[in-house]
Amino acid sequence: MRKVDATIAMRLDSGVPLVGQVARYIISAGGKRLRPVLLLLTAGALGCRSEQRFNLAAVVEFIHTATL
Repeated sequence: MRKVDATIAMRLDSGVPLVGQVARYIISAGGKRLRPVLLLLTAGALGCRSEQRFNLAAVVEFIHTATL
């Protein structure tokens, strides 16, 4: 999950203010990060070893948080 959090933190530096606000909220809120964990577990079960899985896990968390 450190890689997912690092990806989220990297996206904090966005020219779109809302993206930065959402990213800061995700990082500060902590939480279980259940959706990204499920994505990473599923990717692992399917044999996916691509580094892109961490980006996708971060996207899932962004979407979840943005819809709250």
